[in-house]
Amino acid sequence: MADLSQEEWASRLEKDDNAIILDVRTDTEVEEGFIPNSVNIDIYKGQGFIDELEKMDKSKNYYVYCRSGNRSGQACAIMNSLGFENAFNLEGGFMNWEGEVAE
Repeated sequence: MADLSQEEWASRLEKDDNAIILDVRTDTEVEEGFIPNSVNIDIYKGQGFIDELEKMDKSKNYYVYCRSGNRSGQACAIMNSLGFENAFNLEGGFMNWEGEVAE
Protein backbone atom coordinates (compact mmCIF):
# COMPACT_ATOMS: atom_id res chain seq x y z
CA MET A 1 0.00 0.00 0.00
CA ALA A 2 1.15 3.50 -0.72
CA ASP A 3 -0.20 6.73 0.72
CA LEU A 4 -0.20 9.26 -2.10
CA SER A 5 -0.68 13.01 -1.97
CA GLN A 6 -3.49 14.52 -4.05
CA GLU A 7 -0.97 15.45 -6.75
CA GLU A 8 0.71 12.03 -6.89
CA TRP A 9 -2.63 10.20 -6.82
CA ALA A 10 -4.16 12.29 -9.63
CA SER A 11 -0.97 12.21 -11.70
CA ARG A 12 -0.58 8.42 -11.48
CA LEU A 13 -4.27 7.88 -12.12
CA GLU A 14 -4.18 10.03 -15.26
CA LYS A 15 -1.39 7.90 -16.79
CA ASP A 16 -2.75 4.52 -15.63
CA ASP A 17 -4.67 2.46 -18.22
CA ASN A 18 -5.19 -0.31 -15.66
CA ALA A 19 -6.84 1.82 -12.96
CA ILE A 20 -9.99 1.47 -10.91
CA ILE A 21 -11.07 4.24 -8.52
CA LEU A 22 -12.57 2.76 -5.36
CA ASP A 23 -14.73 4.86 -3.03
CA VAL A 24 -15.14 3.14 0.37
CA ARG A 25 -17.54 5.70 1.88
CA THR A 26 -21.17 5.24 2.92
CA ASP A 27 -24.07 5.83 0.51
CA THR A 28 -24.93 9.05 2.37
CA GLU A 29 -21.39 10.39 1.87
CA VAL A 30 -21.44 9.42 -1.82
CA GLU A 31 -24.66 11.41 -2.29
CA GLU A 32 -22.70 14.54 -1.34
CA GLY A 33 -20.43 14.03 -4.35
CA PHE A 34 -17.81 11.62 -5.62
CA ILE A 35 -14.79 11.38 -7.90
CA PRO A 36 -16.04 10.61 -11.43
CA ASN A 37 -15.90 6.98 -12.62
CA SER A 38 -15.42 5.60 -9.11
CA VAL A 39 -16.85 2.32 -7.85
CA ASN A 40 -18.44 2.49 -4.39
CA ILE A 41 -18.11 -0.33 -1.87
CA ASP A 42 -18.85 0.75 1.72
CA ILE A 43 -16.07 -0.49 4.04
CA TYR A 44 -18.58 -0.50 6.92
CA LYS A 45 -20.30 -3.51 5.32
CA GLY A 46 -17.63 -5.70 6.95
CA GLN A 47 -17.72 -9.17 5.41
CA GLY A 48 -19.87 -7.78 2.60
CA PHE A 49 -17.02 -5.39 1.76
CA ILE A 50 -14.55 -8.29 1.64
CA ASP A 51 -16.97 -10.37 -0.46
CA GLU A 52 -17.24 -7.52 -3.00
CA LEU A 53 -13.45 -7.10 -3.10
CA GLU A 54 -13.02 -10.81 -3.77
CA LYS A 55 -15.02 -10.38 -7.01
CA MET A 56 -12.61 -7.71 -8.27
CA ASP A 57 -9.65 -8.14 -10.62
CA LYS A 58 -6.46 -8.31 -8.52
CA SER A 59 -4.32 -7.40 -11.53
CA LYS A 60 -5.79 -3.88 -11.65
CA ASN A 61 -4.38 -0.81 -9.88
CA TYR A 62 -6.77 0.53 -7.26
CA TYR A 63 -6.94 4.19 -6.28
CA VAL A 64 -8.83 4.15 -3.00
CA TYR A 65 -10.44 7.05 -1.15
CA CYS A 66 -12.83 7.83 1.70
CA ARG A 67 -13.76 11.06 3.45
CA SER A 68 -10.46 11.74 5.26
CA GLY A 69 -8.03 8.98 4.26
CA ASN A 70 -8.43 6.75 7.34
CA ARG A 71 -10.93 4.18 6.07
CA SER A 72 -9.26 4.07 2.66
CA GLY A 73 -5.97 3.30 4.40
CA GLN A 74 -7.69 0.41 6.18
CA ALA A 75 -9.25 -0.70 2.90
CA CYS A 76 -5.81 -0.74 1.22
CA ALA A 77 -4.43 -2.88 4.07
CA ILE A 78 -7.37 -5.31 3.71
CA MET A 79 -6.84 -5.41 -0.06
CA ASN A 80 -3.14 -6.17 0.39
CA SER A 81 -4.01 -9.04 2.74
CA LEU A 82 -6.38 -10.41 0.07
CA GLY A 83 -3.64 -10.41 -2.56
CA PHE A 84 -4.16 -7.04 -4.27
CA GLU A 85 -0.68 -5.75 -5.08
CA ASN A 86 -1.45 -2.19 -6.11
CA ALA A 87 -3.75 -0.25 -3.80
CA PHE A 88 -3.06 3.47 -3.45
CA ASN A 89 -4.57 5.50 -0.62
CA LEU A 90 -5.57 9.14 -1.21
CA GLU A 91 -4.07 11.15 1.67
CA GLY A 92 -6.60 13.58 3.11
CA GLY A 93 -9.46 11.84 1.32
CA PHE A 94 -12.41 13.39 -0.46
CA MET A 95 -12.70 16.36 1.91
CA ASN A 96 -9.35 17.65 0.60
CA TRP A 97 -9.92 16.58 -3.01
CA GLU A 98 -9.38 19.42 -5.47
CA GLY A 99 -10.06 17.52 -8.69
CA GLU A 100 -13.29 16.93 -10.57
CA VAL A 101 -16.40 15.99 -8.58
CA ALA A 102 -19.61 14.34 -9.79
CA GLU A 103 -22.99 14.39 -8.06
